[in-house]
Amino acid sequence: MARKKKFECKVAPAWLTSFSDLMSLLLTFFILLYSMSSLDVSKAVKFLHYFQGDDAKFEQKVSIFKPIVPFSTNVAMKVKKRISKHLPIHAYQISATEDYVNIRLFNDIFFEKNGVRLSKEAERALDDFIVLLEQIDENLSINVQGFCSSDLPKQSSEDVWSFSVKRAMSVLDYLLKKGVDPQQLSASGYGDAKPLYTWNNPLLNRRNNRVEIVLQVVSPRQNMPVK
Repeated sequence: MARKKKFECKVAPAWLTSFSDLMSLLLTFFILLYSMSSLDVSKAVKFLHYFQGDDAKFEQKVSIFKPIVPFSTNVAMKVKKRISKHLPIHAYQISATEDYVNIRLFNDIFFEKNGVRLSKEAERALDDFIVLLEQIDENLSINVQGFCSSDLPKQSSEDVWSFSVKRAMSVLDYLLKKGVDPQQLSASGYGDAKPLYTWNNPLLNRRNNRVEIVLQVVSPRQNMPVK
């Protein structure tokens, strides 16, 4: 009587093995994305510091913002709507916290090349911004802050600090000229002390050249004493 042949498993084609590996890698990738989205930043910093040693450089302070309140959200959205009419999307950033709205304006568009004079696009954007300020019921403090990158070409032998101050003052002077209350306004310059990016990349270094307008509520206007 003939012996039955043992059942032999068919060998899987080579492409199926590669496909299975790809699916496993994709699954691992998405799991990593999810875990990074809920990462505890302070614990991650300590973890990295353990492997990098005492000389490792990392941020000592981690800021966690509270949820955005309706005022900040509302003002930030209105500012973005008005500024976007005059400036391209890469020329500005707008953020909001519980305490303030920050309007970040990058110098490539906002100022004439290597200068302190406002561009025509900047003036039109500020004109629309001033109209919005008149419609806000709260009394605001408006702080104009100037920043530069460390490799900014020197203008008339000026340092980066004085150059950042001049650009901040250009914005402040324009707001004054258009009738904004001088008691609301202040200006400050930081030179290259507070860069957005510290990587050695020319494109990112250019983004460190900016002016920021910080809006903060002081008190409701209706409660302000009449002078």
